[in-house]
Amino acid sequence: QVQFVESGGGLVQAGGSLRLSCVVFGSTVSAYAIGWYRQAPGKQRELVADISRSGLISYKDSVKGRFTISRDNAKNTVFLQMNSLKPEDTAVYYCNWGYSPFSSWGPGTQVTVSS
Repeated sequence: QVQFVESGGGLVQAGGSLRLSCVVFGSTVSAYAIGWYRQAPGKQRELVADISRSGLISYKDSVKGRFTISRDNAKNTVFLQMNSLKPEDTAVYYCNWGYSPFSSWGPGTQVTVSS
C-alpha cells in the first residue's frame, strides 16, 4: 500500500507563503501523476495542482500564478509552494495520485490563512 505523508502546513497571514511537502512511501514520485488536493470545511475535496509522470503540470484556476508544484525524485518528495495566500485557501491539504484509483487518504496538513 502506497503512503503519502504531508507536512508543512500552518497558520499564516493573508499574503504570506507556505511550502508543503509530500513524501511518498512504497512507490516513486515519478511513477505516476501526483496531485495536491484540498478540502475546506463543508466542501468537497478538490484538485489544486498535479504533476504528471513526464513532468507536465496543471493548476486549478484560482491558484495559478500563486502556487507552484515541483518534484524531487532523489528525495521522493513532491512540494507545493504557496505564495500570496488568501483566506479562501484555508483547508486541509492532501497529496495522492493524480487520478483514481487513489491510495488511502492520510490526515493531510492544515493550512489556515487569516485575513
